Amino acid sequence: MRPMSRLEDIKKFYELMDMLETKLRNRKARGERILSQCEGNMRWPERGICFFFEPGEVRSDSGSSYRVVRIDTHALSSGSKIALWTRLSQHKGNSRTGGGDHRESDLRKIIGYSLINKYGSLRSDTWGKGSSVTKKIQRQELAIEQEVSNIIGQMPFLWLEVNDEPSEDSQRGYLEKNVIALLSNWKKEERIDEPSDDWLGRYCPIEEVKNSGLWNSNHVDSDYDPAFLKTFQMYIEKM
Repeated sequence: MRPMSRLEDIKKFYELMDMLETKLRNRKARGERILSQCEGNMRWPERGICFFFEPGEVRSDSGSSYRVVRIDTHALSSGSKIALWTRLSQHKGNSRTGGGDHRESDLRKIIGYSLINKYGSLRSDTWGKGSSVTKKIQRQELAIEQEVSNIIGQMPFLWLEVNDEPSEDSQRGYLEKNVIALLSNWKKEERIDEPSDDWLGRYCPIEEVKNSGLWNSNHVDSDYDPAFLKTFQMYIEKM
């Protein structure tokens, strides 16, 4: 039996994503959610993986629905107490101010870099620098944080419960790495489901983001193990 091609594996992945959405609907979780509409009192698993889509970003080779633009998990260090909703709330930002803290969210940070690079009106000498900042710097960065919140807040996403213990060898880390490696176009001869011409990530100064077509920079240059799809399916069926 010949090995499946990457395109066939991507098609299989999206078939499983359809299965995941059906599972979430059957659990009265209403399928995909929009981050700006999410709150902590919704039914969230303690640990899991999220798959973000983006308005305007559709598949061109493997199908015609939205393409996944970000794969995200959490608690990959032994002893970590970060829960799934904690990670999501870091991406979502502050509902009161409309801003957020990109120093707590890699997704916010790389989207902010892209906005700064695209729009001359958005400038910052402090973006992405330091782990903590003064209130003055927070005020200076607020306009960019608000733009980031607007973009992330519109992203639909699905989540998969994978409630294993925090560890570098966790199943969440294994699945995250392999999904990113599968979908990434980083230095691939066969570029599948290319981002739209208007995708903001094309302005990202981080080459791994710009070239992969994903709002991820880790694992975009990795090889994927096709066997991960069976593990992925197993966790979906368990939900």
